[in-house]
Amino acid sequence: MNVLHIDSGILGDHSVSRRLTAAVVAQIKAEQPGATITYRDLVADPLPHLSGAHLMAANANPKEIDAGIAADVAENHAVLEEFLAADVVVLGVPMYNFSLPSQLKAWIDRVAVAGKTFRYTAEGPEGLAKGKKVIVVSTRGGHYSAGPAAAMDHQESYLKAVLGFFGITDVEVVRAEGLNLGPDSKIEAISEAERSISGGAGLRLVG
Repeated sequence: MNVLHIDSGILGDHSVSRRLTAAVVAQIKAEQPGATITYRDLVADPLPHLSGAHLMAANANPKEIDAGIAADVAENHAVLEEFLAADVVVLGVPMYNFSLPSQLKAWIDRVAVAGKTFRYTAEGPEGLAKGKKVIVVSTRGGHYSAGPAAAMDHQESYLKAVLGFFGITDVEVVRAEGLNLGPDSKIEAISEAERSISGGAGLRLVG
């Protein structure tokens, strides 16, 4: 089993999403000792945001593009291959301003590649990344899973849409929300998420 572990939280050791993705990966390793883990920290090693130069270079003769763009294209290929090779993807996704970190959006733009993760057909788009499992570790300062603020969730809703576009239907969410509503709320949210990871709430880590 190949596991791709991605963190995008910007708070380092104070990041709840990083704490929880580490717990998810540790649980996978406990259940599947032979699993291979590939780790990508999108904050420590950020990907450049998508540019017109990059899009043009993707179909250009390598000899006709400068070294900087060529290195970017090579990195894009590595990012895409990591994703395609993964059986399980663990995504650490804090909510920032009702959406996801821009670092993670840059990664998504590198794996959303026509002919690789999706294609257009006469019947409409078809996802080409079927068969993967994605575990989304979602952290939020407030409560957005239900109630009046649910309409402002452009984090989990966006991820489910784009993963579905890739053909990925096995998406599980480990959620800790209400983290900024006081110490007691934060402790309870983290504890509940950790219980779900360890099996207390039936997290389906594999298959």
